[in-house]
Amino acid sequence: MKLLNFTIIKLTACLVFGILLAYFIAIPLTIILYATAFLLFLLTLIYLISKQKRLKTVWFGVVSFLIMVCIGVLVTNIHNEKLDLDNYRAIDSDEKLITFRIRTTLKSGNYNDKYIVDILKIADASVTGKALLNVSKDSLSVVLKVDNIYITSEGFQSIVSTINPYQFNYRNYLEKQYVFKQLYVKPRRLFRVSENKHTIFGYADLARETINTKLKTYNFEPDVLAIINALILGQRQDLSKDIYDSYTDAGAVHILAVSGLHVALILLLLNFVLKPLKRFKYGKEITTIILVVLMWCFAIIAGLSASVTRAVTMFSIIAIGMHLRRPTNIYNTLAISIFVLLLFRPLFLFDVGFQLSYLAVIAIVAIQPRLVKLWKPKNLILSKVWDYFTVGIAAQFGVVPISLYYFHQFPGLFFVANVIIIPFLGFILGTGILIIILALCNALPKFLVDGFGFIISCMNDLMKWLSLQESFLFKDISFNGWQVISAYVFAIACVQLAIQKNYTWLKITLVSVLLFQGVNVFTKYKNSTNTLTLFHKSRHTVIGEKSQNKLDVYSDLDSLSQFGNLTDYIIGNNVTEIDAHKTPSFIKTKNNTILIIDSLGIYNVKQIKPHYVLLTQSPRINIVRLIDSLKPKQIIADGSNYKSYVARWKATCLKEKIPFHYTGEKGAFIID
Repeated sequence: MKLLNFTIIKLTACLVFGILLAYFIAIPLTIILYATAFLLFLLTLIYLISKQKRLKTVWFGVVSFLIMVCIGVLVTNIHNEKLDLDNYRAIDSDEKLITFRIRTTLKSGNYNDKYIVDILKIADASVTGKALLNVSKDSLSVVLKVDNIYITSEGFQSIVSTINPYQFNYRNYLEKQYVFKQLYVKPRRLFRVSENKHTIFGYADLARETINTKLKTYNFEPDVLAIINALILGQRQDLSKDIYDSYTDAGAVHILAVSGLHVALILLLLNFVLKPLKRFKYGKEITTIILVVLMWCFAIIAGLSASVTRAVTMFSIIAIGMHLRRPTNIYNTLAISIFVLLLFRPLFLFDVGFQLSYLAVIAIVAIQPRLVKLWKPKNLILSKVWDYFTVGIAAQFGVVPISLYYFHQFPGLFFVANVIIIPFLGFILGTGILIIILALCNALPKFLVDGFGFIISCMNDLMKWLSLQESFLFKDISFNGWQVISAYVFAIACVQLAIQKNYTWLKITLVSVLLFQGVNVFTKYKNSTNTLTLFHKSRHTVIGEKSQNKLDVYSDLDSLSQFGNLTDYIIGNNVTEIDAHKTPSFIKTKNNTILIIDSLGIYNVKQIKPHYVLLTQSPRINIVRLIDSLKPKQIIADGSNYKSYVARWKATCLKEKIPFHYTGEKGAFIID
């Protein structure tokens, strides 16, 4: 592959490998420092010897790549706040005052407003680190502003990991953003210390607040204002669930996330506006500086998210190369932007938006030029439509495997949304920026407000209509990590075969087909095993007995839709048939019998000897007598029980030396 001839791509690949190595394997910082120092010394020695003897040696490249792997491990460890001695996790915070600063506002939950905060002090000790703040909603609730400093006496709590199989791991997601603990606080337990702006995030929030205050005076519809915030200011907290789901199901959610597409359009607009500067002496250099500064100002106002930072970094490199007339290769540009970003934020590698953005851009660059040559319409309008259509197809070709892995759905009408919206997105962005500028100057005419509101409403209505075409929306698709890898191997082989058209790549493509099919067969075999899962559901009992691709669900729910995690389990196990039943008194599998004791507390069983006992609905029983009479292997309590009962049962089982499992602490109990 010719791409591997580019040194920066090789170095970036080594950096990525080093980050992955450090993330999955704990390598002590001292070891990696010694290894890096030794390799640097060895590289210098090889360079001096080869220079003196005027010889080229492969070892220079090998050692360089090893150094880059070490740097990947090193930057990951350096950024790992778990290793920071000043991190708040290293200090006992029980019954101590905690001082923190609001860093980011998150989308509110049903019961709490959520924020990411910087921990500044515990008692009088200065500390570092980020935490998740949950402020309960009540009549005293107020929105906490970025950079405000507060004090609370509430202690830190652990962030709950996955309780049920295939559930989204929110703790893992937050840890990749270096958020390790959370606070649950009532508004009256917060004492505000400062309202001053201290950081760049605070000033960016102030800018967004000023813009929104001005826009609200012109009576924009809430959905229109939310779209402006998402498209231009990079803030999606105010988007309603219906609007967001409509864009997602229509395959156009990327329009709402400020990313490469938006930054590219903004770069073109700025380049057009600043074009007269190029006529002056040093005009090109001045234009380049202004472009880069303005793009980074936009990135700061948009919140410096992974997608925005990635896009602005890449297009800053493109802008510099474009105005200095330096020949640039798009793959080199992508590799440089990845390299720079990961050097400073290594865990960006695991960000979904980061992955989707780069895969989409790489696919467009690699595939779209070849797709567009398949048909060359003479009509100008048809030609443009075909161009946008092939861009959409190429982008989907790059992101479909990983989208199926994360979101388990595929919008069949994605090309309609892209062909209709993307050609006008530049106009929408330009008009939106003009509206913001005029609103700040108190000079926004009503016809522009009405016109822009009408355009956004039409766009929202189109997305709603597309999302309602359920026959074109393929949901609940099971796709695991091995299928993602094998799918990309197949995709790369197909692209290379289309480029080179030789016997070697034909063989590789056929092998990739066999690999993909083999992974699918193995996945199907793995999912065909029989398991019994005792799920955790607060205030309810839910039991799933899986046999091949069929799932029998025993529960006290009025409807299975009340248990959202069941959908994750169904997708993860590729279940095709579901039957709902009421909770029985016992369940017998091939090798085990589970006795279920509910609130009635009846368990006089003479004909069967249970291996496991499941306690539900807080039965009033003598747990010691139960153990003596039934002698089960293990006692299990699910989420339907009072926590006080669970604590008492747990203590008794510990005393009687019998294993006890509470699903609220240890997660779902699985019996193979």
